Amino acid sequence: MADKDGNVSAKDYGVGVEPPGEVFPIKGAQHLDWGAQHRLAQMFNPASGNTVMLAFDHGYIMGPTSGLERLDLVIPPLVEHVDVLMGTRGAMRTCIPPTVRKPICLRGTYDASVLFEDMSDGGGLAADMVNAVRLDACAFAVQTFVGAPGERRSLETLARAVDAGSTYGIPILGVVAVGKQMERTEKFFLLATRLLAENGANVVKTYYCDGFERVTAACPVPIVIAGGKKLPEADALTMAYRAIAEGAHGVDMGRNIFQADDPAAMAQAVGKVVHDQYTDKQAFEFYQDLKA
Repeated sequence: MADKDGNVSAKDYGVGVEPPGEVFPIKGAQHLDWGAQHRLAQMFNPASGNTVMLAFDHGYIMGPTSGLERLDLVIPPLVEHVDVLMGTRGAMRTCIPPTVRKPICLRGTYDASVLFEDMSDGGGLAADMVNAVRLDACAFAVQTFVGAPGERRSLETLARAVDAGSTYGIPILGVVAVGKQMERTEKFFLLATRLLAENGANVVKTYYCDGFERVTAACPVPIVIAGGKKLPEADALTMAYRAIAEGAHGVDMGRNIFQADDPAAMAQAVGKVVHDQYTDKQAFEFYQDLKA
């Protein structure tokens, strides 16, 4: 209890001084509740406004992916070089030390495995918002299949996740799913990203394409690009550089980091593009210097 004696009687109430007119800097999030804004602010670097997410959720449909045979050995050394960890609740609870002080984007949906003939059946929720709260997640990722047989089911799953996320102040990352029917065209990504945002996703993860600057402009929330299949390191950095230059607010890379010749160096090189305005050539030189 504060001592009532010895208080200074003079007080400065700032009469005539307007309160700070700070505008929340993340696209489309100005009217979210404080908790949701606070979580998004942990995910996006305040200086650059961008994020480097490390995706290691591949095993939920692929099993032990090359480079991710031992999550407990591969991921912890990369943590310091990225902004957000993107994985399943099983991976978080068994392989990621709880002392790690990085925000978590929880993979919230399940899908058919690679053994299934059609992986675009729509999936469903693999975890609820209570689990997200228990894991102290800053975002909840929902996969959607636009233009595929599972579209209606996956959009329903997204909408229900948005409802639950609003209750707990947890932002939703809408993921444009990989599917056999998915066109990698500007027309498709204009549609898919807008569908996810208008159904309530606070951040959208999608793929880079020609005309990407129009995709990012037309989406009312931040877009982060998916790394996709493994590319040569120079090509992956070029993709990241072009995406950021054309309006993306980050990357969510997996195989292009953990399957690189030097994963830690690659994570840092990606960060240079995303946060420090390095060109792809500068970032590749940086990668080679670290790798050497």
